[in-house]
Amino acid sequence: MKTINVCPGTLAPGFNTYSPLCLHKVFGGKKVNHILDFSIEDSREDIIASMNKISISGAQEKISAVIKKGKIILTPDGESGRYIIKPIPDYKHLRFRNNIPANEHLTMQIANQIYKINTAANALVLFADGHPAYITKRFDYKTDGSKIKQDDFASIAGKTERNGGKDFKYSGSYEDIAKLLRQNVSAWQVEIVKFFTLVVFNYLFSNGDAHLKNFSLQETNDGDYILAPAYDLMNTSIHINDGDFALQDGLIPKSEYSDVYSKTLHPCKDDFKSFGTRIGVPLKKLSSIIEMFATEQPKVYEFIENSFLEKKIKRIYKQSYIERLHRFQRSDR
Repeated sequence: MKTINVCPGTLAPGFNTYSPLCLHKVFGGKKVNHILDFSIEDSREDIIASMNKISISGAQEKISAVIKKGKIILTPDGESGRYIIKPIPDYKHLRFRNNIPANEHLTMQIANQIYKINTAANALVLFADGHPAYITKRFDYKTDGSKIKQDDFASIAGKTERNGGKDFKYSGSYEDIAKLLRQNVSAWQVEIVKFFTLVVFNYLFSNGDAHLKNFSLQETNDGDYILAPAYDLMNTSIHINDGDFALQDGLIPKSEYSDVYSKTLHPCKDDFKSFGTRIGVPLKKLSSIIEMFATEQPKVYEFIENSFLEKKIKRIYKQSYIERLHRFQRSDR
């Protein structure tokens, strides 16, 4: 990264480190530096140990971290991490992999700030050697340090690698997730709207990895369940060749496709209307959400410009949004 002139958290211009708003949202008001005291190479053994405390899923390593004395450090032995750091993946086959942390950060900020989607608090950090990484605050802990019960939809569906093969988290459809949500959430009418909004967002911003494990339910203090904050949002089409949807059975049954979908093999807003109606989104809410996503949002371009993506990747990201927006805006009617 070159000279910083926007907040590496909120992407607000006029800052050379984290803004007060970012410090409040991500770091509980503690003043921390966006530059870490260590690099991946210098701390390889400690980082590997820290990574094992969480897991290594897919192509992205995850490092456990905490804040001590105003510094972001690796989680010491015997402690529970409160942050996850995701560095540049080591997998060389990923296109433009150096941009992956900035891509996830930008996509999460667009979701939260422009489309008002509840997301995990997040920012960018720099290792001591200058390499960027994505940092996100864990949302599965209460303020008193106790763990919040949380299950992703692969677990809720009872799907594992043993009974579903290595691609188990990509099986089923988004309608299947909606059915499980309705079965497990007492106030499902509220949460189904959030879920629908997130599915449309993932399509519009080319997140082709929105699989079963990337949606979760969390237990509330009252013992009910709600949709967990959104996480792992990214324009995956920049880095890999993927389809419109992560799940193998897609959005809706083929028999319900619009003519546009059947002819072009890409959904339009009519298909999302069908999907929303089928899963129980109230008509008024459904129309307003479709209208919001079908309307070009100039702020998206501002955020892309303020992001930490390389210039070329900014152009690709912008073009991807424009292309999906135009596809989405089409209609049979």
